[in-house]
Amino acid sequence: MNRYPLMIAADIPAAGVATVNAPYDGQAIAEVETGDLRHVEAALSVADGLFRTRDAWLPVHARVTVLERAAALMSEQAEELALLAAREGGKPLPDSQVEVARAVDGLRLCIESIRSHQGEVVPMGGTAAGAGRLAFTRREPIGPVVAVSAFNHPLNLIVHQVAAAVAAGCPVIVKPAEDTPLSCLRFVQLLRDAGLAEGWAQALFTADLASAEALVTDARVAFFSFIGSARVGWMLRSKLAPGARCALEHGGAAPLFVAADADLDVAMAAVTKGGFYHAGQVCVSVQRVFAHRDLAREFAERLAASAGALRVGDPTSGDTEVGPLIRPQEVRRVGAWVEEASAAGAEVLCGGEALEETCYAPTVLYQPPDDARVSTEEIFGPVVCVYPYDDLDDAIARANALPVAFQGAVFTADLETALHVFTRLDASAVMINDHTAFRVDGMPFAGLRQSGLGVGGIPHTIDDMQIEKMMVVKSKQLA
Repeated sequence: MNRYPLMIAADIPAAGVATVNAPYDGQAIAEVETGDLRHVEAALSVADGLFRTRDAWLPVHARVTVLERAAALMSEQAEELALLAAREGGKPLPDSQVEVARAVDGLRLCIESIRSHQGEVVPMGGTAAGAGRLAFTRREPIGPVVAVSAFNHPLNLIVHQVAAAVAAGCPVIVKPAEDTPLSCLRFVQLLRDAGLAEGWAQALFTADLASAEALVTDARVAFFSFIGSARVGWMLRSKLAPGARCALEHGGAAPLFVAADADLDVAMAAVTKGGFYHAGQVCVSVQRVFAHRDLAREFAERLAASAGALRVGDPTSGDTEVGPLIRPQEVRRVGAWVEEASAAGAEVLCGGEALEETCYAPTVLYQPPDDARVSTEEIFGPVVCVYPYDDLDDAIARANALPVAFQGAVFTADLETALHVFTRLDASAVMINDHTAFRVDGMPFAGLRQSGLGVGGIPHTIDDMQIEKMMVVKSKQLA
């Protein structure tokens, strides 16, 4: 069994060893050395020292070179990386292969961003007060970054957090998800293989919660990047040191509308993918479908047939479409929520049962109560709820009633209907004739309300991890 060492730039013996198990069959697949408060202090000291030594900062061209080499190495190892991600995270291999391709493209996005966005000219001559002056900005790293990541995209999320920090010129320390640390550790090693000095990207798998909290809340941390549960993210934000900035990405209960004029074939394929991709373990997974009453029943039954035909099983198999949930207790939790909804009047059109200890059947619920947990909380499992509606504004009001808001969608052939939903739905993005989980890595990606803080997407994350410093030159030559 492979053993992954501590990846901090200090020679301190590990605090312990953790075993990483495959979520599908529980098999032990690797061991990872863990760190404690000693390792937290050492990693932060190295990161802070690099940032405080301005002559040691990495120039843009050096960052570009590292990222180019890392992209090439990832491309060469794409199949191996995809299999590792599928095995440790449970996302089916074809989808994990897409994730690796996105991660490689994410490195290229980092390069494009820092090559083309290094500052700007600030107009000065428009007022008498600004006459005789020239002003411009340049972008500098904000300082040490600490990133805490989630399990559901074990490689691509790390690129969004760690590669973005490297591109911004910030030393970064990443704490990977407890269930999926291997892809993160492999990526940090790839950066080092590409020529990045150890101190600029460190990975620390903490042995306990106290060490993780100490890492995040230290006064030397300039920027905190968090992807994970709202409960943990908002708690950690409340404990950040004064002056630390942060970005939080949590989840939602994504609403999707199927208008009376929607193309059901198009909607069916999109909702099947957007609702059951990675067994619904996606922060913008389709969860609540509001369908016009004239077609709601037909849509729900067709969706149930489509979901029921999905192949569930071993994520490392090329023909698997839905893999396991990350932990057996999540299977039990999802089952409990579905049983509660069914007891309260929801009709289970397909699924509604665990297929084995680690997998839950793709499930479609028809008309669960608005106060059921499947209607009010993020289920993070392979469950899609369908609610018939008579009035679109009433459906939008029901969708807006939750304290979470992220991405939404509407299927319609009418531009006015599309714009009506777009202008009234509480969401940071609304997809027209596509599912709620659509994303490309350069677009803004933002949870609203309790769903998050700040804007994700690689160029936006790089901006967050930099400051824009302005120089104003006064000269009689400029009068």
